[in-house]
Amino acid sequence: MVSTPLKPSNHPLADIIDRLESGGALLPDSPDNVIEVVGILKSYGIVLDAYWRNLIYISEHQFLELFPFFKYFNGDVSTHKLLKHWWHDRYNYEFAEYCMKAMFWHGGGRLDTYLDSPEFLDLVQAATSAKLKNNLPIKGLSKVFPNFLPEQVRQSCYYSALGQFWKIMSKMFLDLSDFYDAGKIQSIPDVVAFIQAALVAAANEPITYAVKIGDRSYDIIPKSAGLAFLMDTGVPYIDAVFFRSFPFMGTVSYNAQARQISSDQERFNYGVLHADPLPVGGAGIPPTLLMQDLRHDLPPYLHELYQRSLRGEEDLRVRICVSFQKSMFCVTTAAMLGLMPHSAETTNIQEQQANRKYLEGWMDRLIDSRLSNLQVCEV
Repeated sequence: MVSTPLKPSNHPLADIIDRLESGGALLPDSPDNVIEVVGILKSYGIVLDAYWRNLIYISEHQFLELFPFFKYFNGDVSTHKLLKHWWHDRYNYEFAEYCMKAMFWHGGGRLDTYLDSPEFLDLVQAATSAKLKNNLPIKGLSKVFPNFLPEQVRQSCYYSALGQFWKIMSKMFLDLSDFYDAGKIQSIPDVVAFIQAALVAAANEPITYAVKIGDRSYDIIPKSAGLAFLMDTGVPYIDAVFFRSFPFMGTVSYNAQARQISSDQERFNYGVLHADPLPVGGAGIPPTLLMQDLRHDLPPYLHELYQRSLRGEEDLRVRICVSFQKSMFCVTTAAMLGLMPHSAETTNIQEQQANRKYLEGWMDRLIDSRLSNLQVCEV
């Protein structure tokens, strides 16, 4: 019996759904798009390497330090480095914390569930008692506000979890660049396939966290918690940073009476896939910090592509932001395809219908994003 072909989708983004079902990606395939995506991911891989090291340093060496003045120095404090810090000749680690706080605030997933568990609170009690055994003021404060210290430790867990997530992603993006240099990446579907395979390979890497206090190590997230890279950090990261995030302070009012921000957290759409690149460079726009970091490590072929644009170097940060959004749509495609209920190559009509419903659900979330603006292939 010949199976009935799947009917075309009626979704407003049906053309993109059709491309995904045909082996394509959210981002159209073109030589310039490949250059932009691979080039910016190489720069991002270098920047993430610095970001994840700092996040891990903070989680392990600034544990329950309520005034961590030198947290961005990774333990290397000197006059020369302090002057460079004040002159802003450094990586903008504040952006890494911005992403961490987005994950922390939005929560979701098994990591969020674990951080509310009795097991976690027992481990927190052991670690905080050891850390603060001689700190009478903070011990007194914790008795008045019993949730204060556990909340500080929860935030430290997100520092560590995001650092571990970015450690894997950094290597993935740098490996992608190496494959491109070797001629093994020639299209956007090649990029997506590489990232998808790397995500699957790392999916079950454990997420753990321990701090050393005195001569003893204290587990905060033990291996027995069963937390893993993809589902417990990757998926919550995409939801919190790619889609939701939160409004840029200084651009809208956080006053509830002003009603400039939705009271429904589920309706937040301030993430990287929604952000308008044009304000990049303005005060109060956190992605400006990332774009400033990315511009230092652009590969020559990408820099040359930008110089051929109408404004050349004049809008470099905006161009970088557009390229970064393109690359994140590729990462989103890889995650979408990796989590699809059935193989994209299935010929079973019921499985095709399940995949179609799944993709339409994603398109519902992306319909107000920058996706439509990136369907024209231009620099």
